[in-house]
Amino acid sequence: MSEQFLRLGVPKGSLQDATLKLFEKAGWKIKLHERNYFPDIDDNRIKCSLARAQEMSMYVENGTFDVGLTGMDWIRENKSDVVVVDDLIYSKVSNRKARWVLCVRGDSPYKRPEDLEGKKISTELMGFTKEYFESIGVNVDVSFSWGTTEAKVVEGLCDGIVEITETGTTIKANGLRIIAELMQTNTQIIANKEAWANPEKRQLIEEINMLLQGALRAGKMVGLKMNLPKEKLSELNGTLPSLNSPTVAELQDPNWLSVEVMVEEKIVRELIPRLVSFGAEGIIEYPLNKVI
Repeated sequence: MSEQFLRLGVPKGSLQDATLKLFEKAGWKIKLHERNYFPDIDDNRIKCSLARAQEMSMYVENGTFDVGLTGMDWIRENKSDVVVVDDLIYSKVSNRKARWVLCVRGDSPYKRPEDLEGKKISTELMGFTKEYFESIGVNVDVSFSWGTTEAKVVEGLCDGIVEITETGTTIKANGLRIIAELMQTNTQIIANKEAWANPEKRQLIEEINMLLQGALRAGKMVGLKMNLPKEKLSELNGTLPSLNSPTVAELQDPNWLSVEVMVEEKIVRELIPRLVSFGAEGIIEYPLNKVI
C-alpha cells in the first residue's frame, strides 16, 4: 500500500458492540482499550480509531479516516461529500432499518405534522428536521436535544420530538405517539474520495466490504447436512431451498447420499420435518460465519 495504513473509523456508542461483532465474524478482531480511542486490529494494513457515528462522515470527508461506518442519516445531516461504498443493514438490536419519526404525547391533539405549526420540536437531527418542516411549509421552532429526548415532550418542554427508533418500544413506553415517519436509515460504509481513488486502498476497502456483507448474509442463514436415500433425491430436488443446487456426495452405501444446503434460518423449523418425511437422517444444523 502506498501509505502505511488504511485509516478505519469505527463508530463509538450504540453501534460499537454490533460493529465489533460484525468485524470479528468477517475475519478481523478489534480490541478496545479503556483509556484511548485507538483500538488494536489484527491486520497490519489497517489502523483503527473510534469516533461518534454523528461525526464520522465529517472525518471521512476531511481525510482523517480513509473509510468509516456510520448511519445514512448522519451523512445526510452533515451533508458530507463522501463515497458511499455500500449499505450495511445492521444496528445495535437488529438487522433492519431504523426510522426517524415525529412523535407527540399520546394525549395531545396533534395528529399530523401540519398540526404543529408554530410549536417547539426537540431533536438531535436538527438540520434534517428543519428541512423537513420547510419542505411541507410548516413553521416550527427546532431545538437541539442533548439526550433523553422522549422525556422532553413528556415533561412539556416541547410539543413534539423527532427521534430514531427500531422497534418503537421506547416511544410507546414513554406514552408517546408517532404521527409521521420522516426517514428510514441504515449503516453505510463510506470512503474518503482521495482514498477511493487510490487503487490499493480501494481494493482493501472493497475486500472489507465484501467480507462484512458476507458476514451479514451469513447471520440470516444456517447450513444443513443430512443423509438421504438416493431414490428420494429427484423427488426432493426442486423443492429444497438453497443458494444454488444442493451439494450432493456419494456415500459408502450406494443407496444413500450426503446432501448439504444453505438456507434461511427462519425456515428451518418448517424444513426439517419435511426432510424427515422424505427419509432424511442424521440432519445437522450448523452456523455460518460468511456467505460470499
